[in-house]
Amino acid sequence: MRHRMARALSLAAAITVVSTASACGTVVTEDGAKDTGSGTSEGAITVVDDAGRTVELAGPAERAVVLNSYGNEFAQAIGAGDRVVGYDRVSQSRLPYLGIADDQVVSEDLQEINYESVVELDPDVFILPRNGAWQEAARQLESFGIPVVVATAWDFDVFHETVDLLGEVFGEPEGAERVAGFYDEIFGLISDRVAGTEPVRVYWETEQPYLTGLPGSGFDQIIVAAGGRNIYGDLDTGGDQQAETTVDPASLLERDPEVVVHEFGPSAAPTGDDRFATVAADLTGRAGWQGLTAVRDGNVFVTNGWATSGLSKAIGALYLATWLHPGAFADTDPDGYLQRWAEEFQGIEDFAGAGAYLQKAG
Repeated sequence: MRHRMARALSLAAAITVVSTASACGTVVTEDGAKDTGSGTSEGAITVVDDAGRTVELAGPAERAVVLNSYGNEFAQAIGAGDRVVGYDRVSQSRLPYLGIADDQVVSEDLQEINYESVVELDPDVFILPRNGAWQEAARQLESFGIPVVVATAWDFDVFHETVDLLGEVFGEPEGAERVAGFYDEIFGLISDRVAGTEPVRVYWETEQPYLTGLPGSGFDQIIVAAGGRNIYGDLDTGGDQQAETTVDPASLLERDPEVVVHEFGPSAAPTGDDRFATVAADLTGRAGWQGLTAVRDGNVFVTNGWATSGLSKAIGALYLATWLHPGAFADTDPDGYLQRWAEEFQGIEDFAGAGAYLQKAG
């Protein structure tokens, strides 16, 4: 572990008055790099994070706390999963294959963080997305010499920047390149096949009845990327920046989607057939839905968000493209891509198969 002068203070006192803790003198790290006390170290690396902040690290992280399940999936995918020592509760729930113990959980969510637990884990870096409490984290952890890096793995728009950033932080540029290559392979295939096709009307529902994605959401982005047209893509939000909203059931019948996707909360734990059947019956049994083109044509799909939101929604975009344009993707097996993501990039040895995460409802 790196020896930090600030950590010699009483932990309880330091948590209470973090602004008074400071470091001084020369510190020698495990790898022999010297910290002169001026904030610079031999062998240090500098990164620019998703908040536009320049952050200096003593070297590639050997111990990291990573909040957000998508961030932990990325760390695992680039080959740095074994260096993550602290997590959030959501990651523990969504990613059971990581074997996260209770004493490794330092936060129930992205806002309420137990900084005492973070410090006790002695990480080299603390990583969380931009919708987390990163400003507070930076203030709380500064005196302990624990740098905070903002990396937003759930954001489709900054996928490459995020993977590259994590590759720098962990010293895994080749792993980051491999993940980026898999992502580009998927979207290259999609863009080639959907070019020139007629957009198909899509309604994508997330977790709650009639809750759907608007322009600016990742769901809208993958609909467009897959050669679809979000039936609520023209919804006037009145200046509200929210990317999801609950819509009027009557308006959905009027907009008549050709394909319906219902995605429930992500979890790598295989989904039981009973849940798929229950959700499917609810969807197709809603008032007026028997008249929808999607229901009449048997194009209603129920998915576990772990699959369709995986790899910054690249996996979901591929599945959707095959559902929207089956002729163009007749020789494409999206299940194989999901299996690769699970086995090659997440290290899941007992992958249950695509049918445990996606099913056709009718």
